[in-house]
Amino acid sequence: MSVQQQGCHNPVNRPHARYGPGGALDSPCVAVPITLTLRAVSIPSVFRPRRHTVTAMVGSVPVGSAHPIVVQSMTNTDTADIAGTVAQVASLTRAGSQIVRVTVNNEDAAAALPHVVAQLADIGVTTPIVGDFHYNGHLLLAKYPDCARALAKYRINPGNVGGKRRDENFRSIVQIAVDNDKPVRIGVNWGSLDQDLLTVMMDENAAAGYPMTAHDVYVEAMLTSALRSAEMAEEVGLAHDKILISAKVSLVPDLVDVYRKLATRCDYPLHLGLTEAGLGMKGMVASAAGLSLLLADGIGDTIRVSLTPKPGGDRAEEVHVAQQILQSLGLRSFAPQVTACPGCGRTTSTFFQSMAEDIQNYLREQMPVWRGRHPGVEEMRVAVMGCIVNGPGESKHANIGISLPGTFEEPKAPVYVDGALMVTLKGDGIVPEFLEILENYVARTYPTPEVAPV
Repeated sequence: MSVQQQGCHNPVNRPHARYGPGGALDSPCVAVPITLTLRAVSIPSVFRPRRHTVTAMVGSVPVGSAHPIVVQSMTNTDTADIAGTVAQVASLTRAGSQIVRVTVNNEDAAAALPHVVAQLADIGVTTPIVGDFHYNGHLLLAKYPDCARALAKYRINPGNVGGKRRDENFRSIVQIAVDNDKPVRIGVNWGSLDQDLLTVMMDENAAAGYPMTAHDVYVEAMLTSALRSAEMAEEVGLAHDKILISAKVSLVPDLVDVYRKLATRCDYPLHLGLTEAGLGMKGMVASAAGLSLLLADGIGDTIRVSLTPKPGGDRAEEVHVAQQILQSLGLRSFAPQVTACPGCGRTTSTFFQSMAEDIQNYLREQMPVWRGRHPGVEEMRVAVMGCIVNGPGESKHANIGISLPGTFEEPKAPVYVDGALMVTLKGDGIVPEFLEILENYVARTYPTPEVAPV
């Protein structure tokens, strides 16, 4: 399963195109060998322009304002379980995760990591793998150089790289990143903030004539920790365009506050996400609320929706939610969208609900195949409507739509293609007949690119 990806500059952000050594403009399209097509998407006029950043390369994935916003995720397997970790990274990649982070918390995990990356490559998955380090990263990366080489990026939390030797340990990790030509994400977290720094800032604030609230000092301490760490990393020798920053909190208002302030103080790419977003609906809604406010402000270059899965739940759910946030805002397209009415007294039959769900699942299942064969299909709109009130109209507005009969309506289902009535379906075979029409439409409208002979 090896599909090539093209990461193209967004024309809206063309003034912020990245520059290479000596000021030469980089090529406007960068080949990225993972399983998603990066298509330039115009920023809706109601949103602010994308905040300008440098471009950081995470493996072969470009991250920054000159490129589409990147969706990433994280495994919850024991990284030492090579087979389990490979399977989950592959699953997340199929779902559309462009970067995957794994825990590297002990020697077994560090020793396993190169084998994980190698086995992924053997099955055609070249998604960049990021190592998540806390407390002992400086020791693990030094002792396991193959792990340091195999990772595409290191994530460091400056709040827990080690007590009184915090700066020394931080510099050690950065030096290894420099030696291996790897980028670093400096990930400050509300729950593991540098307590020494926080104490100093609290004391200074208490002595000030016009002290800030404790909350505001906390926010300022997060920003200071992140930016001081970035400055320290550059002093060690890490290039400015190899630094990304995140400042995660667990409440939406705090998230918006922190990132709006951080965005004005640097031009590093920013990774967005609520930490500990929560279970199910709560996590989805909170993530959508916080990320949407920031994305509409033009802030954010990578995003993750940190959902707590149900026991045995599908980890890829967080990828689908992140994609849907971006697609709902009109910032990226990942899969055809299904418009379906909520139902009312006119639609006492649940047939249209079941059909809408079947079609949505069908589209999701087909996308891994369609991405390579039918570029552009992710922008297709499909309508599945339940009665005559809005059914024909919504169907005409979609690329392809079907209007099912409501209660007491004539038992027929007109199908509209590109705004025109194509056929009226009747009987028990409506669903398979509509899916056949859908497949033919995709093949005709989004033809497979011809491969030039070698």
